[in-house]
Amino acid sequence: MLQAINRSSSDKSLYLVCFDIVSDKIRYRVVKCLKTYGQRVQKSVFECMLNDKQYIQMKSALDKLIKPEEDSIRFYLLCKNCAKNIVISGLGTYTEDENVIII
Repeated sequence: MLQAINRSSSDKSLYLVCFDIVSDKIRYRVVKCLKTYGQRVQKSVFECMLNDKQYIQMKSALDKLIKPEEDSIRFYLLCKNCAKNIVISGLGTYTEDENVIII
């Protein structure tokens, strides 16, 4: 059972979500679900800026889509210091906190 971490409900953290899905049909559904929560950064990797409630909702929705005996989804919570140190080689953009406005 998932439990929320004791943070403000408005605090958002960066989650790295990686998946390995056997079925094309299930993979399509997983990607469609993840696109509502974050940004696709590689074919099977998403970066999602979520609060605890959104994370629990996303994980619950994804768990209902997969076949656990053959599919895998990994969720990595990146601390703020770790998220600041992301380095990209080649194509790609950084996932920004949607509450930050750069002028």
